[in-house]
Amino acid sequence: TRSLAAYFDMSEAKFYRSVYWKDDKLVMVDQPKLPGAFQTVTCTTVQEVAKCIKDMVVRGAPAIGAAGSYGMYLAVKEEKYSDSAGLVKALANAKTLLDAARPTAVNLSWATKRILELISSKTKQDVKSLKKLVLQEAETICDEDVAINKRLGKFGADLIAGGTIEKPTNLLHHCNTGRLATVDYGTALGIIYTLQEQKKNIHVYVDETRPRLQGARLTAWELQQAGIPQHLICDSSSGFLMRKGMIDVCVFGADRVTANGDVANK
Repeated sequence: TRSLAAYFDMSEAKFYRSVYWKDDKLVMVDQPKLPGAFQTVTCTTVQEVAKCIKDMVVRGAPAIGAAGSYGMYLAVKEEKYSDSAGLVKALANAKTLLDAARPTAVNLSWATKRILELISSKTKQDVKSLKKLVLQEAETICDEDVAINKRLGKFGADLIAGGTIEKPTNLLHHCNTGRLATVDYGTALGIIYTLQEQKKNIHVYVDETRPRLQGARLTAWELQQAGIPQHLICDSSSGFLMRKGMIDVCVFGADRVTANGDVANK
């Protein structure tokens, strides 16, 4: 499949990610500009990261969590501290700022907590070593996200039968859960990418996803880049297509899962 790699300088192969670290700066795909223009935003301070999260320059819980982890490093990168206690306090303040930027993105508070707890447990190390550890942990969080997404894609694809030559498997996807919503590959949309890699005959109905149109602006664009057959539909038509038997499988992110197994996606 064609990934975001097509839009980056591939002399450095790592820069295919939607959130990545380059030249001591955080770089992210400027998602509100899509699909009209593909641009990136560079952040050098934790305040800039928080603003990008709040303004949905970066969106999707995994991508937000990754951005937040780099934001933790930017908060302490250039500051001088007499001891590790000062560094830990600065990280705690950064966590408060970042978490408030998008309280509903669980990955954000999880990532900032993970870094804060790690550094709090290593206070016998010198400040320089602790700063380096913050960046290393942010990189680890990003690498783990990609690995998890690829495993999730395989698990999901194994549950879905491929279509025949005459009739593809029709999938319905809501919102955006792909490469733009994660560090790379995607969660629910990653299943669709895996199906394509497995040479299965598929077709995707993409909900427009009002009011921000993540489906129309982002998912449709991603699938187009990957060469996956699709049709964009208005949100209210999905029920009609289901009633007509035109949807075989629904794949989307579950913002909330109830005790009885019901799921909700906003």
